[in-house]
Amino acid sequence: MLKIGLLTSGGDCQALNATMRAIVKALATEVGDRLEIYGFENGYRGLIYSQYQKMDPADFSGILTRGGTILGTSRTPFKQLDEPTPDGIKKVPAMIATYRNLKLDCLFMLGGNGSTKTANRLREEGLNVIVLPKTIDNDTWGTDLTFGFTSAVEVATRCIDDIHTTASSHGRVFVIEIMGHRVGWIPLYAGVAGGADVVLIPEIPYKMENVIHSIEQRMELGGRFAIVAVAEGAISQEDAALPKKDYKKKVAERTSPSIVYDIAREIEERCGRETRVAIPGHTQRGGEPDAQDRVFATQCGVEAALACLRGEFGIMIAQRDGKMGTVPLEEVAGKLKYVDPKCDLIREAKALGISFGDE
Repeated sequence: MLKIGLLTSGGDCQALNATMRAIVKALATEVGDRLEIYGFENGYRGLIYSQYQKMDPADFSGILTRGGTILGTSRTPFKQLDEPTPDGIKKVPAMIATYRNLKLDCLFMLGGNGSTKTANRLREEGLNVIVLPKTIDNDTWGTDLTFGFTSAVEVATRCIDDIHTTASSHGRVFVIEIMGHRVGWIPLYAGVAGGADVVLIPEIPYKMENVIHSIEQRMELGGRFAIVAVAEGAISQEDAALPKKDYKKKVAERTSPSIVYDIAREIEERCGRETRVAIPGHTQRGGEPDAQDRVFATQCGVEAALACLRGEFGIMIAQRDGKMGTVPLEEVAGKLKYVDPKCDLIREAKALGISFGDE
């Protein structure tokens, strides 16, 4: 009998179900009715409180195109891992006990960077863990791609596409907030795909004078409107030069809802152009996975199942240089994959005239 656990941790995304489906289908194809499946509810919380569903392969049928996660998810911050729960439960010992009591052979964890750090901690405690790289942000170190990313880019791009018509009709500047607190993969790809005029990402601190100049130059050349795609974590050169403590204090004292409102207000004041803010928000996590995400999620699930059958644990499934493989958990846990300001896509975007506010 092969006993496995499945859990989805952290923020949801569009291809979680597709990934779990692939894990189960690949294992069931190999071991048949000798597969015992435990689905933990609401991420690591289910492992801590021993809240789970005993499932059959049939439970994973028909979910390839379904967004979200049939198991539910939650966030269990790694920094608080050694702090007891409000009701006094020690998290790590509780997770180990649940794993041992069920006599699991492997725990499959679908999650992003924080969740991966917790998975690595469980590996260090002797549990057989396999991680699958889930995050819309595409910021997991060690893999070229994460499932959820291309679907989120599709949603953000559609938002930019739809804004074009109303921006053109009214002759407005639109500042669109795209998800990305620490990295700018989604706004970069969506900005290029959607034809944004300015793209601001955390990895390239901007100067407001450069943003204003880019918009004014577009208008002087006959442009009726402008689109500015801004990552949630976009930062000015002035703020980037501040000590971390001072910057956090400045953010805490901000009276506007987010940086995009400050940028929009300054554009309107300095350019004299009516400026609006658009925020697709959590729609970027929602809906069904796109075709590329379905394929990549399926690849990840199958490779994870095959690794389990080989007895290869303490790993994350990854795509590197277009090829599927594995990387040791200890090499990826706690690391972020940032956008390289000198990468080809940014170089090419600048050649098109897209401004990143740095020059």
